[in-house]
Amino acid sequence: MNTDVRNTKVMNRFDVTSRLIAKLEHEEAVIGGIGNTNFDLWAAGHRPQNFYMLGSMGLAFPIALGVALAQPDRRVFALEGDGSLLMQLGALSTIAALKPKNLIMIVMDNGIYQITGAQPTPAANVADIVAIATGSGLANSAWAADEADFDRLVEEAMSAGEPSLIAVRIDDKPGVGATRRDPVQIRERFMHGLGVREPL
Repeated sequence: MNTDVRNTKVMNRFDVTSRLIAKLEHEEAVIGGIGNTNFDLWAAGHRPQNFYMLGSMGLAFPIALGVALAQPDRRVFALEGDGSLLMQLGALSTIAALKPKNLIMIVMDNGIYQITGAQPTPAANVADIVAIATGSGLANSAWAADEADFDRLVEEAMSAGEPSLIAVRIDDKPGVGATRRDPVQIRERFMHGLGVREPL
C-alpha cells in the first residue's frame, strides 16, 4: 500500500468527508472527532448514525472501536484529526490486537491543532502517521494520494477483513457549519440510529 506522505496531494477535509458520506448505503456508523472534523461531518450529511464528539480529544478511535465490537455486522468509520490521534496512539495497537474487521479509521492530517489557533503538532514534519499505524500492527494502512485514491482506499477498506486506516493530508480551511452542541440529544439520536434505543 502507499505509505509515502511525500507523494500525497493536500486535500480539503469537507470534500473528503462528503465523498465518504456519499458512499454510505447501509446505516454505517460514523464517529466524528472533536472540532472541525465533526463540523464537516455534520455539514456533509447529518444522519442518526453519526456521532459528534464534544470535548473528548483523542477518543474517536476508542469510541469507534467500542461500537465496532458491540455491532460487528455494522461498518463503523472513525474520523480523527492528527493532533487528536497523537493523544491516543495506544489505541492503534489495541485495535490491531482486537482486529475488528468492520472498523475503518480516517486521519485528517494538517500538522496543526487547528481549532485552538493552528499551533504545530509535535509530529508535524517529523512523524509519519501511516508508518506509526503500521508499526502498531495495522497492516492495512495507507496515505491517500489524491481524491480518487481516497475513494479507492475506502472501497477496498469496506470489503477488507481487517481494520483499515486511511490518512489524508488536508488543508487548513475551517470546518463547514457547526455541530449543535447538545450532548444528550447527540447520544440519544445515535443510539436510536444504531437500533439500541427507542427515540425520545
